Amino acid sequence: MPKIFNMSNLPTENQQQEPFKMRTSFLLFFTAAILLWSCSMIKKEPLKDQNPFFIEYITPFDVPPFDKIEGKHYLPAFKEGMKQERNEIEVIASRSEVPTFENTIEAMEGSGALLTRVSDTFFNLTSAHTNDELQNIAKKVTPLLSRHRDDIMLNEKLFQRVRAVYEQKDRLNLAVEQNTLLEEYYRDFVRGGANLDEEQKAELREINEELSLLTLKFGENILGENNAFELVIEKEADLAGLPEAAIIGAAEAAGERGHEGKWVFTLHKPSMIPFLQYSERRDLR
Repeated sequence: MPKIFNMSNLPTENQQQEPFKMRTSFLLFFTAAILLWSCSMIKKEPLKDQNPFFIEYITPFDVPPFDKIEGKHYLPAFKEGMKQERNEIEVIASRSEVPTFENTIEAMEGSGALLTRVSDTFFNLTSAHTNDELQNIAKKVTPLLSRHRDDIMLNEKLFQRVRAVYEQKDRLNLAVEQNTLLEEYYRDFVRGGANLDEEQKAELREINEELSLLTLKFGENILGENNAFELVIEKEADLAGLPEAAIIGAAEAAGERGHEGKWVFTLHKPSMIPFLQYSERRDLR
């Protein structure tokens, strides 16, 4: 008896598509999972090494995240900050509109945000808590900053706009603060060499760069002398009037500097101020 092909035994269209849909859904889910995993692996490493100066501070009062800032972050941040400010200044200097307080002075006041952020952090540290690494960075960045400042102060197009606003300041109805800011900008440009001819400007650039390095060197010399200074007390009687904490600190400093059994006072504030304030030895103060 011939076998009869029963059409009812064929899978319906929905039944045919169901396995295909399941396989497609699984493949899509699997692909998405791989992509998400890959992205997470890619992001983790850059975030770990990201320069803290290039991202928003998530700190109270916008305090620099010192625990995340390393020496390697400063120079790239300085260079990027100078680049951004150069671009901002060029936009201001090249404007075709008539110079006004808003599009010139106020615009300049708002420029260089990144450079200000880096400079404030770096130079506060070098003034209060420096080290060899920071000093080496300062030697590299100081001449760069000198050239950068001269590029702004000696920018002829920019100065013409500043002068145009300054010459009409009596007719602008500026607030006291605005007028003061305008006068300071104009004075800084004039004192920065904006009225010099090109030959004089070139000479000024050389002087400013040399002076910036000499100023840095002078500061390093003072720092070295301050760190090297020590007042060695050999007689306990010479400690009269000093609080116990100051005496203990002086004994520890003496041990660290190779003066065992004596007391050493330095020019560092925690050591110097108590001695100046409490010591009964006027001749030693």
